[in-house]
Amino acid sequence: MATVLIAGCGDLGCQLGSQLSQKGHKVYGIRRNIEALPDEITGLECNLFRPICDLPDKIDYVFYIVSADKYKDIDYYHAYVLGVKNLLHALQDHHVKRFFFTSSTSVFGQSEGEWVDESSPTEEHGFSTRRLIEGEQLVLESDIPGTVIRFGGIYGPGRTHLIDLVREGKAHCMENVWSNRIHSTDCVGIFTHLMELNEQTADKVDDIYIGVDNQPTPSCEVYEWLAEQLSVPEVEHQEPSENTRLMRSNKRLSNARLRATGYEMHYPTYQDGYIELI
Repeated sequence: MATVLIAGCGDLGCQLGSQLSQKGHKVYGIRRNIEALPDEITGLECNLFRPICDLPDKIDYVFYIVSADKYKDIDYYHAYVLGVKNLLHALQDHHVKRFFFTSSTSVFGQSEGEWVDESSPTEEHGFSTRRLIEGEQLVLESDIPGTVIRFGGIYGPGRTHLIDLVREGKAHCMENVWSNRIHSTDCVGIFTHLMELNEQTADKVDDIYIGVDNQPTPSCEVYEWLAEQLSVPEVEHQEPSENTRLMRSNKRLSNARLRATGYEMHYPTYQDGYIELI
């Protein structure tokens, strides 16, 4: 069994750690407050934004699942650049099989509803995407084999913001704007699947994957479906201006590369995931 280090044990990190522990792996979790960790994760209480504390001698896999505390450049720099630098430095004498870095599909700048895959160009359109791309480059250019997973909009237990907006009558949607999402259970499933695939044949694991479900969907269709399921009034539709269209994500993301590895979605469409939450 493998020894796994999870940097950033929030919701996804704890779910992943618990799943891997149940499969027999030894799991360590870096967190500033380790009292919040489940029992099956051995806590390492340290701050990623400072020189890293002592790590276990044997580490096979690393999952970096850190998010910024605030929407500010300094917070994004800490979360996606400084923390990565510090951890990679601390791991330089370890023989890590693969470093998995959690990124976002926001690094894609396409905004005309076009299809996007891992080969599509990224674009720095603000400090947040600039810092994400910096973090990706640190991982991919490291001596440690690295894989970047760019997730779409994550929803699931504890992530019901859209449902709440629709239920409270506070939601409005932009016409002709595509959206892409993924259930948190599938985020964890993808992490586990790629680690197990790496154990079998490391060469089969690519350097970048898009993590979304099987069904890109116009935002208004999702909102209307939610309103119907919740038995609330229809959501207000708005025609986006050129400025709002450029500011909002509007692309169709392909998960073909991920599915080609053999991964099957627990929640392949938004209906599958949201109906359970409702």
